[in-house]
Amino acid sequence: MITAYFIALAALLVCTAFVFFVRLRMAFQKYTPKQAFEITADLPTVSVCIPARNEMHAMTQCLEHVLASNYEKLEIIVYDDSSVDDTSVLIRSFAHEGVRFVPGTKLPAEWLGRNYALQTLAKEASGEYVLFLDVDTLIQPTTISQLVSYIISTKSSMVSVLPQRSDLWRPSVLFSTLRYFWQLIFNGKTSPAVSSSAWLIERESFLADGGFEPHKAEVQPETHIAVSLAGAYSPLVSTATLGVSFEKRWGSQIETSRRLLLPMTGGAWWQGVLGVLGLTFLNVPFFTVLTSITIGWTLEHSIMAAITVLFMAVYGYYTQRMWAKGWWLGALLFPAVVFQELIVFIQSIIGYSRRSITWKGRPVSSGAQRTDSISYNK
Repeated sequence: MITAYFIALAALLVCTAFVFFVRLRMAFQKYTPKQAFEITADLPTVSVCIPARNEMHAMTQCLEHVLASNYEKLEIIVYDDSSVDDTSVLIRSFAHEGVRFVPGTKLPAEWLGRNYALQTLAKEASGEYVLFLDVDTLIQPTTISQLVSYIISTKSSMVSVLPQRSDLWRPSVLFSTLRYFWQLIFNGKTSPAVSSSAWLIERESFLADGGFEPHKAEVQPETHIAVSLAGAYSPLVSTATLGVSFEKRWGSQIETSRRLLLPMTGGAWWQGVLGVLGLTFLNVPFFTVLTSITIGWTLEHSIMAAITVLFMAVYGYYTQRMWAKGWWLGALLFPAVVFQELIVFIQSIIGYSRRSITWKGRPVSSGAQRTDSISYNK
């Protein structure tokens, strides 16, 4: 016999799936470009700034894509953050094509390595705009032209692009973490969807406000910068026309999620507990279905199986927009992906409590956790 408790649980799960779908639909409608942005003749100078630390596996492909850009007023700067492999040698090999190499220096106290690299790049740049680009991000020849045209036409101060996945049929794609999925669902004024993969900002005013100095210990400084800019910030969801994609190893995605998940909820222990409870709640339908192996199939299992399929459909709606192909397989794997997210979230909480969270081998201080809450106004 189905209990009132089970009916309430099932109804809440269905409502959650519906809210997720509505939030995703609203975000995609608002932030997905309907067509290529109009490119004007008189465009400003742009500095593409790439921080790198032990990036031999991805550096060549990233630079080749940037160098193929049709944007004429362009400089490319790469900061080698004390790599222990041959990243610096690889960067220097592109010098004849105009890529400028900036060697790393000793990391100042209280700075996270990536933030200091970005601050150094911003100061080294000479362009009117700076495009910060992760090494595992790929752009197409017209990407920079379109982004600059968009930021000028909308009179924005900053724009970032949530990238698509183009490297399909790999475990790193099929078992991707849910970082951008959550950003689109929980997107709002105090928690905007922001991508660290590719974001463009007006350089002079940004440095006049201190650049990364006010955000030196924050795990995701671009989020705080976007919040501080309020209506002058615009997120975009990449399309084949806009051409921003990324290829990130599964292990690197897990490391990134461990670093970001607890701060994304606010950083406090009780917020972490709520996050774990929320992810456990999302795992209930599939966990319930699995119990049929030992106790047999019941009406309750049928209902939870239907709810599992409903969540798969919602995730499929997301992967259809964010993956170049194979979205249906991603949808089928949603139960495994959301269980993975629960495990990684628990690891994030444990890691911050033990101060064992790292970025590229460097420890992330407890101060980063404390200051990285994005639920505030400026």
